[in-house]
Amino acid sequence: MRFLVVGASGLVGQHVVEQLRRRGHGVTAVARSPRAGVDHALDVTTASAERLRALLAGHDGVVFAAGADDREVPRGPAYPVFHRGNVAPVVALLTAAREEGLTRAVVLGSYYTHFHRLHPEWDLAATHPYVLSRVEQARAGREAAGPGLPVAVLELPFVFGRAGDRLPNWSGPLDSWVRSRSPLFAPVGGSAATTARRVGEVAADALEQASGADVPVVDENLTWRDMIGRIASAVDRARPVRPLPSPVVRGALRLTGLVQGLTGKQSGLVPARLPDLLLRELFVETDRPRSVNAALAETFRP
Repeated sequence: MRFLVVGASGLVGQHVVEQLRRRGHGVTAVARSPRAGVDHALDVTTASAERLRALLAGHDGVVFAAGADDREVPRGPAYPVFHRGNVAPVVALLTAAREEGLTRAVVLGSYYTHFHRLHPEWDLAATHPYVLSRVEQARAGREAAGPGLPVAVLELPFVFGRAGDRLPNWSGPLDSWVRSRSPLFAPVGGSAATTARRVGEVAADALEQASGADVPVVDENLTWRDMIGRIASAVDRARPVRPLPSPVVRGALRLTGLVQGLTGKQSGLVPARLPDLLLRELFVETDRPRSVNAALAETFRP
């Protein structure tokens, strides 16, 4: 089969491309900027319907591995920015895919939609613009695709790994911190984690099976203390990770929210409510737990 991958130059996109080619499939790589391995340089947020249809013609499936990151802090209101990055391009892409007769699609989303579904009482979509954009991405994308084009949504947590010069976009400040002489602190709570290689495998499986499911992707569940400790060990700077009191976390994030308000900005994840997520164990059940240590070591080299 032949697949078109949007966001093919990113960390996860490169692993999706690699896995599909390893399985013998043809791949057309699309990214915003030209670089080695990219077949078409295209910004899907501004591409016309005609351009998208021309790119998709002759393919069996499509992968959306791009989008707006939850770390973005645009001028408020934030939701239009996240809608423009996560919802509108998926709707346009899947509409064109349906019109061209494609039979399967994968969207790389966020595990916040998993928790939105599992815990509606948390009001995640009503509170955080980024989460709302991911929920709407799945809903509106599937509506645009219609019943004949199943869309699997991969719900991704923290992703470790490397693809050439591409690293997780959150890894830089954390890398600098653990390499410094500063003491290490971690709050209660934690997160599910996976690897870029694993995401590539799951995406390829979903395409081959023409799955239309919501697929939480997880290899291992890590407390923040465990995660930071492993990262420090990976860069040969192992030292104790001390507890960070929850009131300190809440106070710091409230202050961040006040500063953003004064400057007219708004986070995709609202700081005043972020402790409700950060201090929880955002763990995802899995029947196939696997260590992320190898990918963590790739991300944070000595």
